[in-house]
Amino acid sequence: MATVVKHTKRLTKIHATVNAEKLYPITEALVLAKKNATAKFDETIEVSMNLNVDPRKAEQNIRGVVALPHGTGKTVRVAVFAKGDKADAAKAAGADIVGAEELVEEINKGVINFDRCIATPDMMGLVGRVAKVLGPKGLMPNPKLGTVTPNVAEAVKAAKAGQIEYRAEKAGIVHAGIGKASFSDAALLENFKTLLGAIQKAKPSDIKGTYIKKVGVSSTMGAGVKVELASLTAA
Repeated sequence: MATVVKHTKRLTKIHATVNAEKLYPITEALVLAKKNATAKFDETIEVSMNLNVDPRKAEQNIRGVVALPHGTGKTVRVAVFAKGDKADAAKAAGADIVGAEELVEEINKGVINFDRCIATPDMMGLVGRVAKVLGPKGLMPNPKLGTVTPNVAEAVKAAKAGQIEYRAEKAGIVHAGIGKASFSDAALLENFKTLLGAIQKAKPSDIKGTYIKKVGVSSTMGAGVKVELASLTAA
């Protein structure tokens, strides 16, 4: 009971520092999100963007990867489907798991000890056997995301260095982590700008009017902070 009361007091204190009706310049919003990251672990600073898109339309299905200049602060576990020289190259690049048929068996048993999955093109027939498992978890290798590639070493290094995936969900909302609360204000802002640039670049040509409708930032356990859209052009 005491833990619940303590938790409630922490949230009440956090929400008291954020004006739910106010739109904050992005620099202030990030500082406020950091300030409110008071949990007993290094919280992730998260961004949500409401886009004027309909992901059900193929041409408006916003999805891609972007390398954050300061990384994510997370340890990314990478699995690679490869054989022979490609398998050796993946291991040398720092892949956590490398395999083929035996990796399929592990996945089918429900053993998924990785956050990113990469495959060489010749392995995709094999990977297809676990598509129903990996697909719903967002782990299925995809050429558009650079996770189906003959250059597995480069893909592994990119994943380890802080490359993140962004994707518009059904309602057209993109969620992404841009670093940890322990990051400097400048590092978080630069990571945010990099993500923003990638999403702006991915704007479908048939979208008219406002593309980015709303932006918010928060820490894992903190309150959401609404961002003033006009501040994004000056960020």
